[in-house]
Amino acid sequence: MQLGNKIRDLRQQINLTQEELADRCELTKGYISQLENDVTSPSIATLIDILNALGTNLSDFFHEEAEEKIVFSQEEYIEKQSDGMLWHWVIPNAQKNRMEPVLVELEPGAATPIDFPHDGEEFGYVLEGRIAVVCGGKAHAAKRGESFYFTPSREHRILNKGKGKAKFLLVSTPPNF
Repeated sequence: MQLGNKIRDLRQQINLTQEELADRCELTKGYISQLENDVTSPSIATLIDILNALGTNLSDFFHEEAEEKIVFSQEEYIEKQSDGMLWHWVIPNAQKNRMEPVLVELEPGAATPIDFPHDGEEFGYVLEGRIAVVCGGKAHAAKRGESFYFTPSREHRILNKGKGKAKFLLVSTPPNF
């Protein structure tokens, strides 16, 4: 972290000149300039005085929020292939989030493993092909452009019922994979 830039930004946000800030802290304008240009470093006591004059404190000044990643590319997806299924975890490390989107591809006749009852909700959108969403032994057909939603309180799985590949987006909350 560059203290100088951050101090300058705070000073400019409240429309203070270097001289006005220096006067409020009993420092010289030259010292404030050197500080903002990272030529010198303040003592903790001096930094506290400057931050008080700028309307903040040490805790807030040094608190940096991690920048949230919003967009993910295909290169970041995690893939797993098994028994006619290809799973694409489209949000890396989504299991730490409240929901987990997975892009699933099923070859003709393939099915996801049986998923046992659990808390949460599941949503899906069929991108390609024809599938059957089986919940508690009852099959519900869905085709391209259709969506499905259920609470996973019974055994469930998804089957490819078509002659070609089936592709769907599956979103689980909480993460289940």
